[in-house]
Amino acid sequence: MYDLCCTPGREPAGTLPTAPPRSATPRHKHMVQLSGGPFLMGTDDEEGYRADGEGPVRRIELTPFRIETTTVTNTQFAAFVKATGHVTEAERFGFSFIFESFLSEKNTRASQVVHATPWWRAVPGAFWKRPEGPGSSITSRQNHPVVHVSWNDAQAYCAWSGTRLPTEAEWEYAARGGLEQRRYPWGDELTPGGRHMCNVWQGDFPNLNTGEDGHLGTAPVKSYRPNGYGLYNVAGNVWEWCADWFSADFHRTGPRRDPVGPPEGTTRVMRGGSHMCHASYCNRYRVAARSSNTPDSSAGNIGFRVARGL
Repeated sequence: MYDLCCTPGREPAGTLPTAPPRSATPRHKHMVQLSGGPFLMGTDDEEGYRADGEGPVRRIELTPFRIETTTVTNTQFAAFVKATGHVTEAERFGFSFIFESFLSEKNTRASQVVHATPWWRAVPGAFWKRPEGPGSSITSRQNHPVVHVSWNDAQAYCAWSGTRLPTEAEWEYAARGGLEQRRYPWGDELTPGGRHMCNVWQGDFPNLNTGEDGHLGTAPVKSYRPNGYGLYNVAGNVWEWCADWFSADFHRTGPRRDPVGPPEGTTRVMRGGSHMCHASYCNRYRVAARSSNTPDSSAGNIGFRVARGL
């Protein structure tokens, strides 16, 4: 297993092939259209992680594009699976990663501890329809983000739905909601006036989540107020796959117009943080924060949203 700070992953080698996509039919017809143009990407904030390549701040120019206001839901992903017969990589590998406190005693005993991050467990039989492993269900979570989907799974969904994953630059531009160089999509305070604006961890990580924001695990995709562009939950809830290969320094000298990341790599970019992020451990719910994972990896806090060109 591949130990990463925010989400565990499978080893970079040995990727299983994904099923070929079926003919694409547009499924996301009401995405927000954004004008693009120039914006300041990245941050030099001292709270950031320099090793992640959050900085330096640079001026980026984007072509107009469309992006979905929410992450893909369980209902939407179920429609894709029903139409195509797609089998996720979590199902093919036979396991996925789950935070230990969500597990039943039986699934805890059957799971394997992830070294260096022992609150993560590799759970046999966990996949998108069984988000906490055998015996669990998404019945009451149809409007929650689909989780336990790999980058490859997300790509297959995009091929079916006539969409694509956003580039990292598009994602950050959209997540900022028109605000320039703010720490969060709504400003610089995490809880302005004591109001919770996103689904992240409260309490003592990883021992106690008080759930003061109303959620212990994932939240419905339209929880909390949307940002200035109408996007929901771009901070916290679930990590979101982006199209780009990850690099901590490629962007320093890379293209400034419609950048797409390096031409190759071992991990793909994830943005937005998740419900497991906490200031004491991982404050990557900031809008400029970055992380990555291998494209065949999945976990109970990884999802995606889709985009499309004009």
